[in-house]
Amino acid sequence: MTAPFTSTADVAHFIAGQPFPGTGSRSQAVFNPATGAVARHVRLGTEDDVEAAVSSALEAFPKWADTPPIRRARIMLKFLELMNSHKEELAAIITAEHGKVLSDAIGEVSRGIDIIEFACGIPQLLKGDYTDQVSTGMDNWTLRQPLGVVAGITPFNFPCMVPCWMFPVAIAAGNCFILKPSERDPSASLLMARLLQEAGLPDGVFNVVQGDKAVVDALLHHPDIRAVSFVGSTPIANYIYETGARLGKRVQALGGAKNHMVVMPDADIDQAVDALVGAGYGSAGERCMAISVAVLVGDVADKIVPKLAERAKALVIKNGMEPDAEMGPIVTGQALERIEGYIALGVEEGAELLVDGRNYKVPGHESGFFTGGTLFDHVTPDMRIYKEEIFGPVLSCVRVKDFTEAVRLVNAHEFGNGVACYTQDGNVAREFSRRIEVGMVGINVPIPVPMAWHGFGGWKRSLFGDMHAYGEEGVRFYTRQKSVMQRWPQSIAKGAEFAMPTAK
Repeated sequence: MTAPFTSTADVAHFIAGQPFPGTGSRSQAVFNPATGAVARHVRLGTEDDVEAAVSSALEAFPKWADTPPIRRARIMLKFLELMNSHKEELAAIITAEHGKVLSDAIGEVSRGIDIIEFACGIPQLLKGDYTDQVSTGMDNWTLRQPLGVVAGITPFNFPCMVPCWMFPVAIAAGNCFILKPSERDPSASLLMARLLQEAGLPDGVFNVVQGDKAVVDALLHHPDIRAVSFVGSTPIANYIYETGARLGKRVQALGGAKNHMVVMPDADIDQAVDALVGAGYGSAGERCMAISVAVLVGDVADKIVPKLAERAKALVIKNGMEPDAEMGPIVTGQALERIEGYIALGVEEGAELLVDGRNYKVPGHESGFFTGGTLFDHVTPDMRIYKEEIFGPVLSCVRVKDFTEAVRLVNAHEFGNGVACYTQDGNVAREFSRRIEVGMVGINVPIPVPMAWHGFGGWKRSLFGDMHAYGEEGVRFYTRQKSVMQRWPQSIAKGAEFAMPTAK
């Protein structure tokens, strides 16, 4: 275990290629969620810290933007190699501060690495179009150029993967990037900053400013930041989108989710149970793509609910560093209190509580932020536990009579992030994929997170903005198109032209 994992020193910023203590006096505790103890503190940034990061990025931008894309790609390739060699170290840092089981943390890092691999292809991704002889003696072509200084504000649940949705593409495209990671698990950001520096990234191209809302607002209001990417809850996503757009910035804000999994009567029951247990309780439900609602069609409910209850009770819940752990703790005591408050609310609303995860204790870790897997049956669409994002290991079963009702139920929800359908019927799968009003769809795939070259994003109140994260849309988000029309003096006719130019 390395220093970032065991250190109790304050977690600070990374600006202009070096650790930066910051100008403020505020700090916040970073917990070990498995024990409930304070592991270290994170320095909370100020407006002056943001100014220092922006100044560093502005100084670095002209030279970095002018660097040939192939040379930027070679630095990303070196960073890719370093991320692969430090994968387990980075995963251990994540588990120590977030609580997710180590195998899940390794999977998170691997999915972040996928985006870095994609960004290594930036010379091809930045290619424009060329039309010869668009008019007599005139040619027309397009190119994509970086925006300048851009920022990313990322959540606690994926302290490596979600930042990697943003900065590898942004940097490879020629921008300078400022990352504001979650203050709940900030240490992974500093290891990635050091690895980027080791890969040869010039100072100031990538900066990290730790902090809370004060830093978020400073980033949003800074006039030299051209674009902001955000992943988090819907209320904050809405605030960031509206504020950033009003201030003339390009904004991509991914919000909350209430992901459904429709189980048709012809589905393989054991496969569906495995999918619901893994997608509902994996990472303690602290995923924006977690399945939180099982939509059970027809008589499949009577077959599947008893098995779900049995599996929920049998979950292996312990410190995420333990090799046999299936579910670790909740990230903070405050989050645990909120989740268990929703369970109490579900009981009050009349849902049938089949498995109650509240007050779960792990021997030797009695002060840790643990809760067990919770299972509700007979949940109805008017209940808050159905409508609102709980972001914890709480799975709700909703019973519907047929496929049409299932589709109508999913489409009526305000969120449209991810959805899955388990079936063996090709026509049902096709109709579901076409008719469902959700951005990411899985057919017999419970967590349909798109691969690096496709892009991530939901619909409705799960995404504020026009472009999805990473993939080709990510490249478009971090660049702007320029169109060039050119001709030479020998092809220009004499005399002024007062009519609208047309092809000749």
